This record gives sequence, C-alpha cells and structure tokens, in this order.
Amino acid sequence: MSVNTPAGSVDLASLDIDAIDLSDRDFWAEPPAVRHAVFDKLRAERPFAHFEEPAMPGMEPGPGYWAVTRLADLDAISSQPAIFCSGKGAVSIQDLPADLSEFYGSMISMDDPRHARIRRIVAKTFTPRMLEQVVDSVVGIVDQVLVEARAKAEAGDGTIDVVADIAAPIPLRIICDMMGIPEEDRDLVLSASNTILSGGDPELTDEDDPLTALIEAGMNMAALMERLAAERLENPTDDLTTALVNSEVEGEKLTHQEIASFFILLLVAGNETTRTAIAQGLLALSENPEQRERWMADPSLDKTAVEEIVRYVSPVTWMRRTATQDGELNGHSFKEGDKFLLFYAAANRDPEAFEDPHAFDVGRNPNNHVGFGGHGPHFCLGAHLARRELAVTFRRLFEICPDLEISGEPARLRSSFVNGLKRLPARFTGVR
Repeated sequence: MSVNTPAGSVDLASLDIDAIDLSDRDFWAEPPAVRHAVFDKLRAERPFAHFEEPAMPGMEPGPGYWAVTRLADLDAISSQPAIFCSGKGAVSIQDLPADLSEFYGSMISMDDPRHARIRRIVAKTFTPRMLEQVVDSVVGIVDQVLVEARAKAEAGDGTIDVVADIAAPIPLRIICDMMGIPEEDRDLVLSASNTILSGGDPELTDEDDPLTALIEAGMNMAALMERLAAERLENPTDDLTTALVNSEVEGEKLTHQEIASFFILLLVAGNETTRTAIAQGLLALSENPEQRERWMADPSLDKTAVEEIVRYVSPVTWMRRTATQDGELNGHSFKEGDKFLLFYAAANRDPEAFEDPHAFDVGRNPNNHVGFGGHGPHFCLGAHLARRELAVTFRRLFEICPDLEISGEPARLRSSFVNGLKRLPARFTGVR
C-alpha cells in the first residue's frame, strides 16, 4: 500500500478485528493509512479492546491493557485522575519498578498532590520572560538550520534527510540553548533521547536488552544534569537549568532526583515530539500539496495549521492510565489495576469529534484535538513553546526553502509510543 493512500480508503470490511495486535512492533512500521484504518475499526466495533502486553526481555508478562480509541472515552479518563491514575506508570505499558518509572516519566508518572507540587515549582521557571527569550531565539536557530541544510545539499548530490538535517537539529538546539547545554554535550542528548523513545526499535537500541540500553541512556542524561546543576549553583546563568535548581515555592525546592527526572523529561519531550511534528508535518504537506500552497500563501493560517499538524500527526501516540478502583465508563466495566492506553492518534481521527477526520485541513476550526493530552492535570506544560516552534519553523521553511520537495519513502520508527520518522529523503528543486 502506498504511503499516500488515504486512511479512509482502506476497506474496513476486509480487516479481521480479532487479528489486530497493537502490541506487535511491526504494526507500528505500517503506513499511517493502515494504522488509522485499524483504529477506525476498533473505534466503531471495539472501542475498549484488550491486548496482551508486548514482551520485554528480562520482564514477566503483565496482565494486558485496554486500548481507548474514542475521544470522549479518552477525555473522560484524562479528566478523572483520582480514578485513572498516572502514578503506576504513564509512559510504559509494562509495570516498571516505581523509582525507574518516575525517573523516566518525572511528573508525567505522578499523581496529585506530588504531581501538583512539582508542576507548581517547575511552572515558576516557565516565566513569560524566560519563554520570550526562547521565542526570540527560535527564528535565528531555524534560519541557521535551513541555510545549513541547503548548503549541504548544494555541496553534495542535492539531497538531504529532513529528519537529520532539519527536524532534529531545530528543537535540539532550541531546548539545549534554553537549558544551557554546552555544544559538546548535544550529541549525547540526541543519542540518549533516541534510545529512551525508541520503543525498542533495533536500529536505535539493543533489541536483545532494550531495558539496559534505556537505563544507560538515562544515567548518561542524569550525569550531565548533575554536572550542570553543580556548575549553575556555583556560577548562576540566565538559563532554565539555573532557574530549576533555584526555583522555590512556599519554601519547597525540587530534590536532586526530581531535578534529574524533570531534566530528562524536558530534554527528551522538548526535543523528540517537536522533531516528529516537523518531519511528519512536512510529509503531510507533501502528500497534500494544495494545503501546502494554501498555507504558504496565507500566514494568517499559521495558528490553525499548527494545530492541524499536531492533530493529524499526534506525535505522542499514547499515554497510560491505571484504574484505582472498580467501576464503569461508557458501558465498559473495569477492575482496580486495569491498564488503559489512551490512543491520542486514534482519538484525533474520531468522526464523532472531527468532520472528515482523515482530511488534512490547515484551516480546520474548531479543532479540539488531544495532541497535547486530554483535559486534566497532565496537559502538556510545553504546549505554548511547541506551538511557537512549529509556527516559526514552517513559516521560515516556506520563505527560505519553498523548493524543498520530499523525494522518497520515509523510514518509520518501529515504536507505538512516538509516531516518529527515522529518515525522510528530500531535495531542493531550485524552482522558487
């Protein structure tokens, strides 16, 4: 099936619902049309579908999980954190040891009141002044990356890899500048981020021992944090790391472990998800050239177009919640301890919530997507910054690289968690 096959054109009647396995890693390497056809089938016929957990070497198999594919169900779960908690693990299907889950998930894998405490302290560092400094630097960083990408193409065979040459360096430089990460440590940040969010893809991690690779990546990031935190306490600078180590609310400061965990969350989430939105957004524009021309010609569409990219791409495919009690939700009975995977990618194509949900429409309005999370305490803290990065990136792309053209098939990350691309070939046509 072509990567350009519209999701709505896949024959749902030919899909065997009992043969669907969302835990099969190969399923996540399929073109989006196939995946969204499966989500359509589940949403319509089995909105709470149960699946076995994917096997992880060295770990006992867990009890499985319920896949949530309707937006109304997802939002209902997100908005009831006392009944559907995050503290049992939000970013892993398997039940990791509590300290490991929290180390990699930070406040994403916490419940109130601790989640509220850390978010309150962290939010104090995301001041309007801090965010404005970052926003002011975004244009310069984007321009530099795009100029470098064109120069690389002109010095070679005229081609680039959108992921390596545009989508990855833009958010990496922005988040590293914001946090004061030295140039010599940025390759480590990129490599560790790739490993942590690889989903066990054998190209990016050790297929036989992904847990060890995950732990080593986290330890490398934590060691970097320890060094930088010590330096900032001794010699404060005007960056987010300094703000984090000194932030205090009502006499409370983040502990050493909390800073390490949030540091990893920022570097990974602030880098990987925006990279995915840029790469997948460019692919969506290539597949919908009329929408690309429409957006290029009308800067007033920047806001709605960015929201549509986040909806259409859904960079984070799912988050997990765990039932804290027995109960019932929209006709589905559940037990205490049941796991739910909130499939944002599926909910963002729910026909009950979106008109013509598989269409990519840069002017879509309203657009009440859940690409930054559902309603509730875990809505993405960095949503404002991500929106700004995406708006600037695509507007500057249209102005500096209007002749950028996708020239081949994408290599997809074999991961259910992040809807990422490993490679996306492109070329400059010279036609402006």
